[in-house]
This record gives sequence, structure tokens and C-alpha cells, in this order.
Amino acid sequence: MLAAVLYGQTDLRLEQVADPTPSAGEVVIQVAAATTCGTDLKVWQRGGHAKMLKPPTLFGHEAAGRIVAVGSGVQGWQVGDRVVANNSAPCMNCFFCQRQEYSLCPNLTWNNGTFAQYLKIPAPIVQHNLLPIPDDLPDALASMTEPLACVLHGVARSNVKSGDRVVVLGDGAIGLMFVAVLAHQSASVLLFGGNDQRLEIGKKLGAVETFNYHHLTDIPSAVKERTDGWGADVVIEATGVPAVWESAIACARPGATVNLFGGCPRDTTITVNTEQLHYSELTLKGVFHNTPKYVRDALSLLASRAIPLELLISEHQPLKHLEQVFQDMKNRKVIKVAIDPSMAS
Repeated sequence: MLAAVLYGQTDLRLEQVADPTPSAGEVVIQVAAATTCGTDLKVWQRGGHAKMLKPPTLFGHEAAGRIVAVGSGVQGWQVGDRVVANNSAPCMNCFFCQRQEYSLCPNLTWNNGTFAQYLKIPAPIVQHNLLPIPDDLPDALASMTEPLACVLHGVARSNVKSGDRVVVLGDGAIGLMFVAVLAHQSASVLLFGGNDQRLEIGKKLGAVETFNYHHLTDIPSAVKERTDGWGADVVIEATGVPAVWESAIACARPGATVNLFGGCPRDTTITVNTEQLHYSELTLKGVFHNTPKYVRDALSLLASRAIPLELLISEHQPLKHLEQVFQDMKNRKVIKVAIDPSMAS
């Protein structure tokens, strides 16, 4: 089969590799749609990921498709089923899993390789995080289950109350998903980003006001001007840039929760004002990945069509155009692209 293999920093190659065959407990799907993600872009640019993968490796982690092979012992699934598979599954046995802190499981089973004609799903994911796609849900939307699950996990950890004034920093796919979910839950969302077209999409997804940071000298001051001088009730950082983490903290009112959601490069640090942290009783949270509950909630939300998340899919492209797609993502010409391995170039 044709598949994308990541060898290192911006070294992504399309190669012919062996078709996968399922072992006990596994299934193989024919990929119908594999959506690109900001995490993919960061991994491509950085040449790896601290937890998810190490090159050389098959690449991509969001996909929907149809089962074409079933390994021994698999129950409840058969050839022909339309499915979406999360890119991980917890072990369910460790210290963290016993406390239902599944995203902290040190034994997470990761799966990469969605940018390919076929994808093998490991047994733990088949058991815990493989879901049937509703008949009327398009493959490209179903493929967005994984990132939306991460966002739902992030929102749940952010102490958001109805009517809260929430600042989202970052107009990538994850930032825009945060806007959509928060607005859907009746928060008042201010979105800061660097691309006017994306900010317009942010408005369509429910942001009450958007700001292009290129036209601002001081983001925290802009936030305070619109929050009676106090700052936001909740701040979501969705860029993975250490300087923006610091800006996020500066945007927060006393008593606020700051969700430092964007993953920064390895070994980076930030400076926190201890007086502000202590006397303003700030809650700073790092939130990572998702859990089986939010994977299910994400697919249900997508199937409800309550939020127009199709606005995030900029275009559909064949697998052979993947390198150009990543260049376009780097240059912020597209948000998410649905890769269809069966599409002719």
C-alpha cells in the first residue's frame, strides 16, 4: 500500500509498504478520510513527538474508514463496518487508570499511520476506543473525533460556568474547536489569532468578538478592557508557544482558571509571577489528550450536527498531495485537510 512515513524533521516520504494484516484482537480498516491536525504539523516540523511516535514511523493519527479484515478473537465487529478509531487507548490497569485519569496512563497504546490506504488498529484500541460511525455522518467529519475529544476533555477541566467570559488564544483547528464547544455551552468567547479568515470562522462558530494579534500591542490589556478591568474568567492557550502561555496567565482575572493546552517544544520553560499566582488564587492547568468518555462524547456531538465543524475542513486532497498540504498548513493557507487515499491526483 501507499503510506506516508516520517523520517525526521520535515522529512515525510510517500512509500510503498506492506499491507497490514491483523493479529489477534486487531482489525484493519481501509482509510476513507484522514484529517490533518496541528499536532501533525508540529511533529512534522519538529521531527518527532515526546509520547506519540519516534521516526521512522507511519504518520497521521485521525481517520475514519471501513473494516476490511478482522483478527481472531475480535467480537462485535465485522468486515464492512464503518468505524472511527481513536489514536490511543489506556491500559485500564495502572495507578492512573484505576483513578480514571486515563490521559495520564503511562502505558497508553498509541497508533499512527492514518495517511495511508490501510490502517491496522491495535487490540487495546479495538477494545476501548473503536466506535461505529452513524450512517449519515460523513467520513471527514467522523475523522475529527480524536481532536474534538481532546477539546471536550480540555473544556471539562477548565471550570467553565454558563456566561463566563473565556479567552481563547490561537486560531488553529484546536482553538476554533474550543470556541465552538464553549459557545455551544453558553460561554462568552473572545478569540485571539493571527489570520483574518480563521477569525471569521471563529465568529461563525460562536465567538462574540475576535482580535488579530498583529494589530494589537498588548493582548492582556485588550482583554481587561472588555472584562471590566479584571481579566477573563477562563483562559485557553491553544498555540503551544511558551510566550503565549505567559500571555495567557496575564489575561486572567483573580480566581481564574488558565488551561495551558497547547503542547510546547520539549525542554521549554516559562516564567510565572509568584505574587500574582498566590494572591490572585490562579489555577494553572496543563491538560493533555483525551479519555474514552470524551471520544464517545465527541462522536455523538459530531453526529448531532449541532456545531458546524465542517467549517474547519478547508479542502479534500489525495494522499499524493500530502507534502504540499503540510506546506500549506505551515503557511496557514488551510486549517484541516481531509486526505482521501482513494482520490485520484
